[in-house]
Amino acid sequence: MEIKRRHYLKKKELKKILEELRNTIGVEVPGKVKGELVVVDNYEVVLIDGEPTAFKVEGRFYPTLHCIMRYNVERGRVVVDMGAVKFLAKGADVMAPGIVDADEDIKEGDVVFAVDETYNKPLIVGRALMDGVTMKNASRGRAIKTLHHVGDPIWNLK
Repeated sequence: MEIKRRHYLKKKELKKILEELRNTIGVEVPGKVKGELVVVDNYEVVLIDGEPTAFKVEGRFYPTLHCIMRYNVERGRVVVDMGAVKFLAKGADVMAPGIVDADEDIKEGDVVFAVDETYNKPLIVGRALMDGVTMKNASRGRAIKTLHHVGDPIWNLK
């Protein structure tokens, strides 16, 4: 993991990123914060007060797993069975048969995150490939495209 570039964000840039996170997944960052943009292994990562909070993929900002845990995000939550955990920890996409529960308000293309059913710890952040109701009822197919997972360069950035 090598940091290729690093710079502080202007207030206007940071405000725009935080607004996008608020609109997509309901993250409310309280108070006055400092933001940095760091480029690591072809990822653009936003650090807020030194904590990896968002990353950019396909021109869109997604929350990191650190952000989801720090701000107790609930919107876009998908629960997977324990059999899926070892695959998700390696970066696999979430398959519909492994889904135990999902937020019914999820629409295709939404930002989502998956947690395990036992410990409720976030494992991946991704993009929904089907809506929440379909995720719960489908018996086959990919449900979530994984963009960030436990153990990847973004997770290990501190």
